[in-house]
Amino acid sequence: MTEADITYNKNEDANKLLWAQLNKKIEHAMQGGGASRLEKIRSQGKMTARERIEALLDDGKPQFEMGALAGAGMYEEEGGCPSAGVVVVIGYIKNRLCIVVANDASVKAGAWFPITGKKNLRAQEIAMENKIPIIYLVDSAGIYLPLQGEIFADKEHFGRIFRNNAKMSSLGIPQIAAVMGSCVAGGAYLPIMSDEPDCGRFWFDFSGWSLFGEGCNR
Repeated sequence: MTEADITYNKNEDANKLLWAQLNKKIEHAMQGGGASRLEKIRSQGKMTARERIEALLDDGKPQFEMGALAGAGMYEEEGGCPSAGVVVVIGYIKNRLCIVVANDASVKAGAWFPITGKKNLRAQEIAMENKIPIIYLVDSAGIYLPLQGEIFADKEHFGRIFRNNAKMSSLGIPQIAAVMGSCVAGGAYLPIMSDEPDCGRFWFDFSGWSLFGEGCNR
């Protein structure tokens, strides 16, 4: 075995180790707020964010989750924010390429951290640059209040999301929003500014200070 072969084998082993570490981080991110919180969602007869997206996308077609590691290592003092608290997948629906954005209710009830806003903005930018329809599966408690001072409702920050809603409508890029659970405070603006908001019939649960769509809350 030559020195070049030895170097190659060392590099291969190092890359395999890095690949395994990356997969471990992704698997952890896929757990969202943790197994117990995911099971609590299922016990309520609802799907998790990733299950909703999987049910929506065409079987057997290519799909790609964007920014699965966004938020990794951030906000540890708040309990973390895996995948930035929102799942973004590019895939096909009825043979048409779409972007699906789903709030992860297992992470602080789908609340928006500063990094959540950035990830949503990136999804919108991709949709606008490539003229891809975007579907929002809304299940959010709005802005995460302990960090509300870091989120600004101007056109260069959180407010740009709503500016993009209007811009995409003017460009003829379809935006569909389905209210799947909580839809309060700042989280309520996005579906209203979409082209087609699907809220079903509503009932109030004042004990939990939440609002659910009866016809679309899975």
